[in-house]
Amino acid sequence: MQAADSTGAPPARPAGYATLLVPVLIGGLVAITLGVYGHLHTPTGVGVNLAGFSSPLTVKVWLASVSATLALVQLVSALAMYGRLPKVRAPSWIGGLHRWSGRAAFLVAVPVAVHCLYALGLQFSDPRTLLHSLAGCLFFGAFTAKMLLLPKPGLPGWALPIAGAVTFTALVVLWLTSSLWFFSTSGFKL
Repeated sequence: MQAADSTGAPPARPAGYATLLVPVLIGGLVAITLGVYGHLHTPTGVGVNLAGFSSPLTVKVWLASVSATLALVQLVSALAMYGRLPKVRAPSWIGGLHRWSGRAAFLVAVPVAVHCLYALGLQFSDPRTLLHSLAGCLFFGAFTAKMLLLPKPGLPGWALPIAGAVTFTALVVLWLTSSLWFFSTSGFKL
């Protein structure tokens, strides 16, 4: 604990840390709400299906794969914007690529989440599905927090990269526990 200043007032907190609290709390609330809904909702077994796919499950794994691919674009473009790629100067269009690939990744992930929550619910049946369910809740909570942090001035420099890393990691875990699992057990099929 820091000592009070000469006026007796406690030291002021840096403004950047205070601006983190509300977005992180709202993101946590989103994650918890999705988990509670997924747990309380009786799964219908009815999922999102698109013409050309053999089942709603194949739609889910392919859309999740598209979202994960776009997340890789997000990772590389973020590394370029932050100057973390050796001997690569970020082109002027990289920020637009980052924004639009993120929007597309999220939009493609929404029907996957609807399928998971509505058709399957939050599942605890085995470690893979439990991890998948929790990662899904974390992804949408972290994404919410990241989006709410974007317009905030005075953030600590590490805040957005951490929010992006948590969002990216959750999406990768989702892909590993669903699409990769499906492809390795059922093969590549539409």
